[in-house]
Amino acid sequence: MTSFGLQSSSSNLRLAVLLLAAGEGSRLGSIPKALLQKDSQSLLSRFCQSIKTFAVIELVVVTGFHAQPIESELAEIQKKFDLPIKCVRNPHPELGQASSVRLGLESLSTNYEVLLVALCDQPLIGAAEIDALLEQFEQRAQQIEVVLPMVGQQRGNPVVFSHGVIADILAIPNMVCRSYMDQHPALVQAFTTENPAYIADVDTDADISRFALQRP
Repeated sequence: MTSFGLQSSSSNLRLAVLLLAAGEGSRLGSIPKALLQKDSQSLLSRFCQSIKTFAVIELVVVTGFHAQPIESELAEIQKKFDLPIKCVRNPHPELGQASSVRLGLESLSTNYEVLLVALCDQPLIGAAEIDALLEQFEQRAQQIEVVLPMVGQQRGNPVVFSHGVIADILAIPNMVCRSYMDQHPALVQAFTTENPAYIADVDTDADISRFALQRP
C-alpha cells in the first residue's frame, strides 16, 4: 500500500532523485503520463509528495515531448513541497529513454550518496516502496553498488545507485544505467519482493481504468 506519511528509516542518506518524464505517451494518444490524475492529484505531485519524506537534496526531472505542461506543474509542486527541483529538457526525446537517462545523470550537481532513478508513470510507488529500497541499500553487501527491485522474474523501478557507480557510468561515453548493470551483474543486488507497485506502470487505456486514473 502506498504510504505518504511514512517516517523514513533511511533519511540519513544523502539522496538525489532522477525522475524520467520525457515520454510521448503515444499508446495513450500522446498525453503526458506524469499528469495523469489519481484521487485529484497528478502522478507527478504524488511522487514528489512521497520523496518529501526523505529530505532529498536534489531532484532532477527530465522532460521532453510534453515539457511545457509538466514544467508548469513542477513549478506549482516546488511551491507546495519546497523541493530542490531542476528541470532538464531533452531536446531529442524521440531517441528514447536512454537519452533521457544519460542527460539526467549528466545534470546531477550535488554531493549525493545515493541516487534513486524513477519513472513518472508508476501510480503505486509511494514512500513505503522507496524506503524499502533504501533500507536494502543500507544493508547491502560491501561490493554492491545497485539495488534493483525484482517481482518474480520482472525487473522493477525505481532503482537505487551509489554515487560511485554513477561516476563510473558517466566516465564511459554514452553509457546508461541498464547497460552498465547488465555488464556488471556482480555490483547489482536484487531486492526480491511480491509488491506489485514496482512493476505497475501506465501504458494503455486498460491501465488507466485498472488504476482508477483520470486523463489530464
